[in-house]
Amino acid sequence: MRSSRKVKDKRFPMKRFERYPITLYNSLKKEKEVFRPLHPPFVGLYVCGPTVYGEPHLGHARAAVTFDVVVRYLEHLGYNVRYVRNITDVGHLEDEEHDSGEDKIAKKARLEKLEPMEIAQYYTRLYQEGMDAMNCLRPDIEPTATGHIIEQIELVKKLLDAEIAYERDGNVYFDLGAYTADHDYGTLSGKILDDLIVGSRDTEGLEEKKGPHDFALWKRATDSHIMRWPSPWGEGFPGWHTECSAMSTKYLGEQFDIHGGGLDLQFPHHEAEIAQCRMAYGKHPAKYWMHNNMITIDGAKMSKSAGNFVTLNQLFSGDHELLDRSYSPSVIRFLILQSHYRSKIDFSNEALQAAEKGMKKLFAAAELLHSMKPGLKGMSENQSTATTALDQEICTHLDQFYQHMSDDFNTARALAELFEMASKVHALQQGQLPLDQLSSEGLQDLQTAFHVALPDILGLTPSFTAGESNQLQQKLMELLIDLRSNARSRKDFALSDQIRDRLEEAGVRLKDDKSGKTFYEIDP
Repeated sequence: MRSSRKVKDKRFPMKRFERYPITLYNSLKKEKEVFRPLHPPFVGLYVCGPTVYGEPHLGHARAAVTFDVVVRYLEHLGYNVRYVRNITDVGHLEDEEHDSGEDKIAKKARLEKLEPMEIAQYYTRLYQEGMDAMNCLRPDIEPTATGHIIEQIELVKKLLDAEIAYERDGNVYFDLGAYTADHDYGTLSGKILDDLIVGSRDTEGLEEKKGPHDFALWKRATDSHIMRWPSPWGEGFPGWHTECSAMSTKYLGEQFDIHGGGLDLQFPHHEAEIAQCRMAYGKHPAKYWMHNNMITIDGAKMSKSAGNFVTLNQLFSGDHELLDRSYSPSVIRFLILQSHYRSKIDFSNEALQAAEKGMKKLFAAAELLHSMKPGLKGMSENQSTATTALDQEICTHLDQFYQHMSDDFNTARALAELFEMASKVHALQQGQLPLDQLSSEGLQDLQTAFHVALPDILGLTPSFTAGESNQLQQKLMELLIDLRSNARSRKDFALSDQIRDRLEEAGVRLKDDKSGKTFYEIDP
């Protein structure tokens, strides 16, 4: 769990980064805006979570990682975030655009001969465990649709009282025709209602609807429908769009700061949410809308029918025909962060392997910093605190890291700055950069980057324990280097070469400089 999430690291004051105010791309206005919370320092964030009828997959991971970084960065800067992400366990029909077909969870329950709540509970647990493995912080509140039936019924009543909804034989629909007479619809997604009506082939329930794209707020349960609740309109279940409006406003208020979700949710789900809230509460539900883009597999859209659908468990185990081997959750997270959240990501073995190599380079730099000390020995106290050219370069990279993160959470460019700093750490360790050019201020900036920004903001942590393991590694390497040096001085070149070759097989390369001193480099 994430009970310690609210505890801020106070070692590194953030005043130096205040000149980079956060800007984010508001999907509603199609432009970047300076982020100004409604009630600073409090921030309300609602993200549409999964419909729990199948195993968590890459699409789930991308959305979760995207908004996990948003939460982490906002809290790192001192904001107090209430993060709400729902679980859809009823009401999401197969044809979501036309609000028709069978309930996805009820269908899965029928096929597997289980209770719907067994299906929902099982896949909710798998989703939570998958996101835990991805090092995503759990939301402060994770409400379920079935746990908020009363709130959804009350919302439907409000819309009926506003005369923007109507009831037909136990079904309650939102009257889009009446709504669009005075309000815009489709601004978020760019969809034009007239074009949708002309192109629609949906006929389910059309005879009782005023318009073909009126969406259901409450659905009448047929005799065979298992999931059902009593309501003023008879036994039934809530519409998919109703649940998010009811839960987001319950926990964040009638208007909150950020509403997030995948790009595929813009229409019809988020458009419907906006319409419902404007008519029930007289305002847009969220000030800012954020949407992460989709993923592709080897250049093709991921889908079960195409045979390229990959679950997180398959990635972790390597048990999929498209995978050469297994990949750790941290590699998957790293690959996701290498792209801006509004860009598409293509998953392939080559991309995953490249991400793994790059990630190891950053982790190796973080590990080296545990034993690295400022090299300004023998200088006066005033000289040792002086800023060097190397210090200034490191400071610039760290400043740019925060600048990129504040620019619509651009993790791709922020990672590029960390790679620049990692190169300097490796160069210092290998003697390619003189340690006497690194002051305590420069070292502190490197520690901020790799011991705070890397794990706390980006959520990237190595698979090994830092500190003690690094000290043991250092001692073992010093011992091996001494043994090789002694062998060379005795002209026992066979033993010297054996030590060098065996270390190289293990991914450690020894380098001798002109003075005879030996350095080692660990392959990333």
